Amino acid sequence: MIEIRAEEAKDSAAIRQVHLQAFHPRTGEAHLVELLRAAHKMPISWVAVADGQVVGHVVFSPIIIEPSPLVPIRGLGLGPVAVLPAYQNRGIGSELIAQGLKECHQSGYDLVLVLGHPGFYTRFGFTNAKACGLASEYGADDAFMVMELWAGALRGIKGMIKYQPEFNDAGC
Repeated sequence: MIEIRAEEAKDSAAIRQVHLQAFHPRTGEAHLVELLRAAHKMPISWVAVADGQVVGHVVFSPIIIEPSPLVPIRGLGLGPVAVLPAYQNRGIGSELIAQGLKECHQSGYDLVLVLGHPGFYTRFGFTNAKACGLASEYGADDAFMVMELWAGALRGIKGMIKYQPEFNDAGC
């Protein structure tokens, strides 16, 4: 049985190991999570726990829209998301994402953006961000997607989406 819950302070070392193992041999994702945590830029961070062990993690961090919209908008970027290799292909990542998106909505955010595989993320309701008038600072096209957390959240919103500086600092 898998428990999905908010990250707790005691989870940080286990979360690092999840990202290191899931993205091996890359270390940027684990470093990114540590940088975001240290900067207090992880308003939503969930873990999956099996048999008392953290086996998965997802984080949502604030995004910036340039130029700033006339109407303030609260948006988050999804990722990274990771699951220990021994627990992959069991739907744990999907459960983490679904629970995280639910928390984003309940916490009053307007939209969520993601850089990822369209075949995977469209099942959650993500659509092409470029088609909505949003550009990625990373030049991504089909892999750059957005989800409104309430109908009309994107009305009149256009511009360049920027992630937190920690993404560049971590080499992601």
